[in-house]
Amino acid sequence: MLLLLLPLFVPLLAVAWFGFAQGERRRPPHLPRLAEAAALLALAAALAATVALIVLGPGRLGPTMRLDALSATMLLLVTFVGWIVVRFAGTYLDGEARQGPFTGWLCLTLAAVLALVAANNLVQLVAAWIATSLLLHRLLLFYPERAAAQRAARKKFVTARLGDVALGSAALLLALAYGTADIGTILAAARTGDGGGLAVAAACLLALAALLKSAQFPSHGWLTEVMETPTPVSALLHAGVINAGGFLLIRFADVMLLAPGALAVLVVAGGFTALFGCLVMLTQPAVKTSLAWSTVAQMGFMILQCGLALFPLALLHIVAHSLYKAHAFLAAGGAVERVAAIRRPGPVAVPDAAAVARAFGAALAIYVVVGLVFGLTHKSPQAAVLGGILIFGVAYMLAQGFADAAPRALTRRTAVYALATSVGYFALHAAAVFVTQDVLPATPAPGPLEAGLLVLAVASFGLVAIVQAMFPLWAYHPAAAGLRVHLSNGFYASALFDRITGGWRTEHSGSGRGRRDRAAARP
Repeated sequence: MLLLLLPLFVPLLAVAWFGFAQGERRRPPHLPRLAEAAALLALAAALAATVALIVLGPGRLGPTMRLDALSATMLLLVTFVGWIVVRFAGTYLDGEARQGPFTGWLCLTLAAVLALVAANNLVQLVAAWIATSLLLHRLLLFYPERAAAQRAARKKFVTARLGDVALGSAALLLALAYGTADIGTILAAARTGDGGGLAVAAACLLALAALLKSAQFPSHGWLTEVMETPTPVSALLHAGVINAGGFLLIRFADVMLLAPGALAVLVVAGGFTALFGCLVMLTQPAVKTSLAWSTVAQMGFMILQCGLALFPLALLHIVAHSLYKAHAFLAAGGAVERVAAIRRPGPVAVPDAAAVARAFGAALAIYVVVGLVFGLTHKSPQAAVLGGILIFGVAYMLAQGFADAAPRALTRRTAVYALATSVGYFALHAAAVFVTQDVLPATPAPGPLEAGLLVLAVASFGLVAIVQAMFPLWAYHPAAAGLRVHLSNGFYASALFDRITGGWRTEHSGSGRGRRDRAAARP
């Protein structure tokens, strides 16, 4: 069965070598097709491994590879999104100088992510984690003459190195606590409650590494500047790169349950990042910047799910978000053109307080009815609360249809979407729990701290949903205009990070333009 996974790596590595050999050559012959073929072979290998998992059951593929429901899901996700990105990049970069090296770094990044999600020992996990970050750094600097790209890469480099130290330290503590570097053995022992203080400390460091990897506040600044890189890089982030922090927490879910304090920190940090990111997103005029802030918010929600010990739902979130957000980045240009072609948009339906109240009432009724059909009373309080947060989003959507100026067609459409969203949530939740029931631990009953955090999460997300729904009514108020300016700048957290890391000082030594600028500046 180990032979099934060879096409995951060998073709990608071969294409990477071929791409690097092209240097500055424009339109390197056969490279786009070879890269797409290698990515397609990796996808076929992931499919074959998934079939083997279904037929033969989970297990180890040699000392380095682990095949279970989690790794198979991530392998399929990474290879599918990777194939789409590689195919898109072949056309997007056609005629671009250094297309060969870019393709090489792209293929190496995919190979590193595959090694990460399939790792069965701590050494490979840490090595692949570091390699993924370093390779992404090269992709972020594809246009090294751009000052914003340099700032983004510098911030990413600083946070990534801190995350590397955290993960490396956590791996060392886990090896000391359990006397092995085998991840399967560690998880089995942690599920029985073994590990002691070393395991708790390791869980705290794992949480820190995940927060830094997944661009949580205040280390999110680099992600919001990815528009300075080629569009394929923005989409590639969702193939197990930006969401690697969530994967790390899911993989070590049994260890994380040993540290309730670390989970509480994840709830607070992830919840705040989600709320912060979604509010800033609404103020961004550029499509790619808005999508980047949306990713910040989505990664915060993923971390929140992990903090609530809803690991199957966090995995489902990774898959769903990766698919739709990668598509959103790749299709952003066409979407802008279609919107620009609309000369006379219809009247904007702005909901008032009564419409918002009706929308929340209808959303709650839909949630209760659909939830009872899917056994809501038997679900954990954490899952019920998360569903309630989802319903706030449904209410925001319904509010547009319930506005007085909204046409009846819009009202009917939003109602259908709301019902479909609720049914989809409960159905996919049940499917995710079923698929991962032998891999991920069940959600424990919440204690007093967890119960307080659940109440805080519901109140916070509910308030933000109401503010979002009614914001058009206040948009032209002077106070709202000032708040919008501060929100659009992310309350200047990224600028402060730039000051700390020297991000405003840029170098152009890698480009001829930079050398010419320095020569002209000399007396």
